[in-house]
Amino acid sequence: MASSETTDESLYPIAVLIDELRNEDVQLRLNSIKKLSTIALALGVERTRSELIPFLTDTIYDEDEVLLALAEQLGNFTPLVGGPEYVHCLLPPLESLATVEETVVRDKAVESLRNIATQHSPADLENHFVPLVKRLSAGDWFTSRTSACGLFAVCYPRVSSSVKAELRQHFRNLGGDDTPMVRRAAAGKLGDFAKAVEIEYLKSDLIPLFTALAQDEQDSVRLLDVEACVSIASLLPPDDVEQYV
Repeated sequence: MASSETTDESLYPIAVLIDELRNEDVQLRLNSIKKLSTIALALGVERTRSELIPFLTDTIYDEDEVLLALAEQLGNFTPLVGGPEYVHCLLPPLESLATVEETVVRDKAVESLRNIATQHSPADLENHFVPLVKRLSAGDWFTSRTSACGLFAVCYPRVSSSVKAELRQHFRNLGGDDTPMVRRAAAGKLGDFAKAVEIEYLKSDLIPLFTALAQDEQDSVRLLDVEACVSIASLLPPDDVEQYV
């Protein structure tokens, strides 16, 4: 009898979460999201991975303030899913959040993805994180492609040469995207990515992209490209600055 009662008690937190997340009251849903870490602790790492994270991934449709709180919580969830070995299970809900319409939610999802990227092993980066970056880069909606721009610099230094070449190509594609918002995002993250890329590829791959963006028809793209110029110039030997920048 005691074991049966224990089982019922262990199911209680997830039942409360599900009820509150489906409640019509936004504040109740928001409170529930803010208690996620407590709920995860009650469930334990295995049930958090197998039940809570899939549930959250499937229920990403809500008010922006709820999604923003969820994106923020997931960035600190690594210990609650069992540590770095299992951190990749946090990618599906964050990938979904990185594609939503509201900019502040996407930005928070990208921030959390950047945070957990550092907790992936090189193998998990290549097997789980880089495929996510590629999916976002090739997404049908501009929202996913803009989010992708902020993720290249965090995974590039720790992957193999062949994967690095793919990442550079994807970033160049984003810099030449048909949608101005995507080109703007690429220009805004170009300086960040330049710091991660080897000097030879900075010259061969990123500086031509910088030159193209500097001539973009959109003022906002050109303005962000000027900021990237400062980063790129600081990375080049003095003799190369005049030639390339």
